[in-house]
Amino acid sequence: MNAVDRLWDHARNAPDSIALRVGDQSWTYAQVRDLATAWADRLVRAEVQPGDRVLLVAPTSQEFAVVHQAILAVGAVGVTVNSASTAVELEYFLTDAECSLAIAWHETAEVARRAAEATGVELWTLEAGDIEMGPGADLDLPRARETDDTAVLLYTSGTTGKPKGAELTHGNLAACAEIVSGTLGSDSSDRVGTALPLFHVFGQVCVMMATFHVGASLSLLRPFSGEALLRMAAAHQLTVLAGVPTMWNAMLHADVELSRDDLASLTHALSGGAALPLAVADAFRERFGCRVLDGYGLSETTGAGTSAKLSVRRKEGSVGPALSQMKACVVDPEGNPVAPGERGEVALAGPVIMKGYWRRPEATAEVMRGEWFLTGDIGKQDEDGDIWILDRKKDLVIRGGYNVYPREIEEVLYTHPDLREVAVIGVPDDRLGEEVAAVFATHPGREVDTAQLRAWLEERLAGYKVPRIYQEVRELPKGSTGKILKRQLDRGTVLDQGVKVTRERSVS
Repeated sequence: MNAVDRLWDHARNAPDSIALRVGDQSWTYAQVRDLATAWADRLVRAEVQPGDRVLLVAPTSQEFAVVHQAILAVGAVGVTVNSASTAVELEYFLTDAECSLAIAWHETAEVARRAAEATGVELWTLEAGDIEMGPGADLDLPRARETDDTAVLLYTSGTTGKPKGAELTHGNLAACAEIVSGTLGSDSSDRVGTALPLFHVFGQVCVMMATFHVGASLSLLRPFSGEALLRMAAAHQLTVLAGVPTMWNAMLHADVELSRDDLASLTHALSGGAALPLAVADAFRERFGCRVLDGYGLSETTGAGTSAKLSVRRKEGSVGPALSQMKACVVDPEGNPVAPGERGEVALAGPVIMKGYWRRPEATAEVMRGEWFLTGDIGKQDEDGDIWILDRKKDLVIRGGYNVYPREIEEVLYTHPDLREVAVIGVPDDRLGEEVAAVFATHPGREVDTAQLRAWLEERLAGYKVPRIYQEVRELPKGSTGKILKRQLDRGTVLDQGVKVTRERSVS
């Protein structure tokens, strides 16, 4: 098997069906196959062998999609990384993965060149339009691979040390594509669109590979703006839209004249990368008439794990039950399942669980318990099997002996009509060990009085959960996927610049 088999099947059986759209350009499945074959020919002539690692540094584009398919088609391993990576970061990826070749987008070519020269790796520059190379050789593609052969290396964020490469196999990618498309009930008539980065597991596998799995069309947008993505959805008459919470928030508040009538073809919206506040999901459905399905997964689980069901309204704050073919549970520190409603670590099992961390058996052993992958996320599960993600282990705030889960507070804050973005973190406190702080950005033209905000929260949360420190910012830091990066919030700055709001009836 090969993870790109289905694209070649569609090119043979439905050659004129549209596979890719970017702006007013489009490519059929036969054209994408031929373009990927030409790139595969170039890789073969460069003596890239099955199992060789090839670094791909490129933004969301038709070029990324074609080159990625070519790398997998020849049996090589795609190492797809953030196109904004520094030379030092690229040097680390090249060295750690022992890449034999690097392919970098022309806008980042100088940075990539420094990393390639430092590691002695050959570099190819990928120019816009470089996929139009003419026909390749008559290769027998895709090359057959074993289900357990590594297809891509996706490096984790490295928040607990150096980034680790999650080895996702051809079987993992094919299973994820089947599970996601099956969950959405997708078929070849669908028109899927996204502005997600394709180097990330969500955009690359859950969206792109799942779309190609059923022979649907994929519309790509770069750069992202809420207005531009909504306009693309209307112009391309998209049936499925995929994004992260900050994207839905941006679209929800975009100043466009589009209405639910303009997006009448949009039947499904898929959210991932971080938990989606229910208030945002409900408001999006109210404005545009489309339900946003919130899913949960990690790079190590090929982006899949749990998802809300199409036929049932999502329980407030829940990311739904395990997806088809998957299992989910919540366990204690010894790995034993806890009772429904109790907090513990979320564990996942199924055909999308990674092969392991690249050449890190000790790190792999730390997160694997037989078939179960320990996610590092704190959660709870009800008797129906629905999962609530409360926080990362590292994000837990212990305030005077009380466990405070920022995710729960953020859910409440997102229901405030004046707040656009929020992040709740722990900051050092001499008396309590940690204090709860809320960092927020308001909607344009809105103002928030912090004392009134605290009073508003005290009506909705237990006293020990209510933040005592508030800092207003213009915008919260975000990663390449649009996910809010709490770890880039300087705790010292929050302490210095935040407003400490005390009230006589506050609970310690």
